[in-house]
Amino acid sequence: MTREEFKNLFEEHFAQVRNYVFFRSGNTEVATDIAQETFLKIWEKQNSIQPEKVKGLLFKIANDLFVSHYRHEKRSFEFFNHYRFNTVSDSPEEQMAYKQLKESYQMALRGMPENQRTVFLMSRVDNLKYAEIADMVGISVKAVEKRMTKALEYLRVNLKTNE
Repeated sequence: MTREEFKNLFEEHFAQVRNYVFFRSGNTEVATDIAQETFLKIWEKQNSIQPEKVKGLLFKIANDLFVSHYRHEKRSFEFFNHYRFNTVSDSPEEQMAYKQLKESYQMALRGMPENQRTVFLMSRVDNLKYAEIADMVGISVKAVEKRMTKALEYLRVNLKTNE
């Protein structure tokens, strides 16, 4: 694949790939990052790609990257939620920083709109899938995704300002 062919492929499909990821994540930054990484992987694999299958491969790679991103975010949350200090090896400064972060997190949760907090906790604490949450709350899966996106953004903003 020449640079010109890659440029044409990028111009033709970048917006579609980014929109696909955006519809799944609800986050434009994540969507743009994943779309860019998708094209980077296509460039790296350029010699082993069949031109007639490149569009399907773009969406497959984007999907895999999104799932990986989502799993990483979930693991990070679980680590934070279940981390316990080893008082022998953790310094008092680390313990204090953790305590302050946990208090900021709890304050942010309390300040979060109820509909967002409900969806967030059902997903992250109860490990329910969006479809299960939608059934339980009586809303669409898209509404669950939108509330979750807003909840995560709310936490990002509020935890940043409390650092």
